[in-house]
Amino acid sequence: MARDVKGKIVVITGAADGLGLAIAKSFLQKGAKLVIGLDVNEKAGKEAEVSLKSEYGDDRIIFYKCNVQTDLEAIYDKIVAEYKNVDLLINNAGVLDEFNIRRTIEVNTIALMEWTVKFYEHMRIDKGGRGGTIINVSSIYGYRIAPYSPYYHASKFAVIGFSRSLGHEDNFKRSGVRIVTLCPGLTHTNLANHPKIKEEDMVPQYKECLLAYDWQAPEDIGRGTVEIFEKGETATVWLVEGARSAEKLKF
Repeated sequence: MARDVKGKIVVITGAADGLGLAIAKSFLQKGAKLVIGLDVNEKAGKEAEVSLKSEYGDDRIIFYKCNVQTDLEAIYDKIVAEYKNVDLLINNAGVLDEFNIRRTIEVNTIALMEWTVKFYEHMRIDKGGRGGTIINVSSIYGYRIAPYSPYYHASKFAVIGFSRSLGHEDNFKRSGVRIVTLCPGLTHTNLANHPKIKEEDMVPQYKECLLAYDWQAPEDIGRGTVEIFEKGETATVWLVEGARSAEKLKF
């Protein structure tokens, strides 16, 4: 499948603000035909839609309210009925909630896997599709360890393992579907700026730990995600940190 962004139909979960919104902007800037933004926050999503339409055109961005845990089948059917083919799915929706292990795993891991498999089957050339790309968003905490967020760590480690396995070259040769993993560094978003960690006595140490990282703006992730789409081979894992260019990780 061609890696030119121009003309592509892109689906992004968690697209109302933060990383997802920045990614949407970057793909529109590079010439995507249509970005379909999905988010549980309908108000923020509609505001983003209005803003993006004013900048990029009414026919290049659409927003649907979507809970990734419950709405996959309905949203998938709607997208395929309306637009027929999807070229790129970006599984960006995520939470950092150390008070709720089930929510963390269901949103960050299970929903991501389910959305991946659904669109993988839609795209695969051996079942009548056109091929395509899926970018799954993990985290630097998908391979680095800190003592403050074990649920989040586990959920993001799983994303890397799942994506590298399903995206394995043997599967790619058969399916024509490229699966790539993005690991964002710490980025100024609501999720990173207001984390829910469990042990109150660890909050000071947690905040001190965060100061040691190279922070970046959501726009850096938007740019980096386009880079990854353009050059990432299937089953590879990429780091975007400190406003630097995307870097392929070695495992």
